[in-house]
Amino acid sequence: MAAETVTSTERLRRARFAVAAVFCVHGSVTGSFATRIPWIQEHAGVSAGQLGLALAFPALGASLAMPLAGAVSHRFGARTALRGLLTLWTLALTLPSLAPNVWGLCAALFVYGATAGMSDVAMNALGVETENRLGKSIMSSLHGMWSAGALIGSAAGTVAAHLGGDARLHHLIAALVLTALGLLFCQGVLDMRSTPDEEAPPRFSLPPKSALVIGAVGFCAVFAEGASLDWSAVYLRDELGTSAGLAAASTTAFALTMTVARLAGDRVVDRFGAVRTVRVGGAVATLGGVLVVLAPHAALAMAGFGLIGLGVAVVVPLAFAAAGRSGPNPSQAIAGVATITYTSGLIAPSAIGGIADATSLVFSFGLVTLLALGLVLGAGVLRSGGAGGGETAGAKAAPEKAPGPVG
Repeated sequence: MAAETVTSTERLRRARFAVAAVFCVHGSVTGSFATRIPWIQEHAGVSAGQLGLALAFPALGASLAMPLAGAVSHRFGARTALRGLLTLWTLALTLPSLAPNVWGLCAALFVYGATAGMSDVAMNALGVETENRLGKSIMSSLHGMWSAGALIGSAAGTVAAHLGGDARLHHLIAALVLTALGLLFCQGVLDMRSTPDEEAPPRFSLPPKSALVIGAVGFCAVFAEGASLDWSAVYLRDELGTSAGLAAASTTAFALTMTVARLAGDRVVDRFGAVRTVRVGGAVATLGGVLVVLAPHAALAMAGFGLIGLGVAVVVPLAFAAAGRSGPNPSQAIAGVATITYTSGLIAPSAIGGIADATSLVFSFGLVTLLALGLVLGAGVLRSGGAGGGETAGAKAAPEKAPGPVG
């Protein structure tokens, strides 16, 4: 019996590391693409306005495709589904740089977003299941690994861009390497399969009510994150007269803050629970927003942006975890939360810009501060059974055989 327990524990530990590596691979694709957007824009011959239109298509593709992830997992099993969906995502990295014009770019980014969204749902559902079986929080560190992957991908892309490399060659090499790594890491994740008599989830359906409520909390966090990432440098330059170099450094510092906080967040969640963690995080992010709005000089504003990043870092991972435990169909709930957060990430940069045009950037970040306050008020919806789900953590691990399909 003891030997069986050790074997089961070791298998779960390997599954945790494997799914963490999958998150890192997924993030690396995003980082690799983002750094070569200027090259892609020039190669496709699109204007700034046309580029803005094209960059809406990843979120559109993701939103339409994410509900399909549950059906794919039901049919093929969790491990096989993740292996196939992640491979489609890593290979989709090659498409945008091949686009000859704006319409080709829109089509490429639609496929890019669709494969990103489906693999995102699949890996988050597996992360939630692994967390449930381990009986402790791991979702924050998994998303921290995604952020680390994005930093690795963007660093490699920055080097390639600095050397004047062709993005088509860069993305082909990156796609092949990441595909190989993804296939390797997928071998170690949990492999849940549906029972023969289990009804398949619908291919398309509206998110359950629980996902809408949980997604609203994720919306606030992602809006604050997206606004800070995309506009912090502009805010420091235009509102506080900071140099371009220091302003750009603030964005990198914000991303690093988010990554470190997510990697360390599981210990906090295990000790204090998801609700208290998000409530305190919301208070920290609110304080950060106040500092940004009232800052008379750059140092205080940079500290404010750092506090926003620190405060919102673990919210989305905990929202996914809560969604995965909120009903009988984890994939459907996670897809619903993912759709809401993707939408928030899409509209945040343009909303901040639109409000700033009508009023000012200071007023825009006043709105961000109010949304951060919403995390304090709405944290209670993340209370659910399971590891890290409520005010206390430490749920017992689930049995090795899952009762049904997981993303």
